[in-house]
Amino acid sequence: MRPAAKSEPERVDSEAVARLLAEIADSKKAEDVVVLDMRSVVGYTDFLIVASARNERQAKAIHDDVHLRLKREHGLLPANVEGESDGQWVLMDYLDAVLHVFVPELRERYRLEVLWAEAPRLELDLQALRDSA
Repeated sequence: MRPAAKSEPERVDSEAVARLLAEIADSKKAEDVVVLDMRSVVGYTDFLIVASARNERQAKAIHDDVHLRLKREHGLLPANVEGESDGQWVLMDYLDAVLHVFVPELRERYRLEVLWAEAPRLELDLQALRDSA
C-alpha cells in the first residue's frame, strides 16, 4: 500500500494574505491598521500592512500570533523576519505582503503611510469582524 501523497498548502492570493495579516494584528489589539496596495508602486511586494503596538511586548505577541496562525492554517512561513527580539519595529516579509508592527514613536518617525502616500489603501472592515467574533 502506498502512503498518501502529501498535499501542497493551498495557494492564498496576496490580497487575502494582506487582509489576514491585518485581521490577526487587529485581533491582538493592534492600533491604526492600514493596508497599502503597492502593486502599482513597487515591484517587490503587493501589499504593506502597517500597524501600531502599544509596546514591545504587544508587538512580539502580534508577531507570535501571525507566525503561528499563518503556518498552522495556511502553511505559510515568512521569507524574512526582523526586529522580533527587541519588538520596537517588527517586520514580517511574506513576499507578496509585508507586515510592519511599530511602537508609536517609531511609526511616527518612519511614517510609511506618508512615504508611500501615492499607494491606494485597501478598505478594511475590522470592526465588523470584531462584532462577528
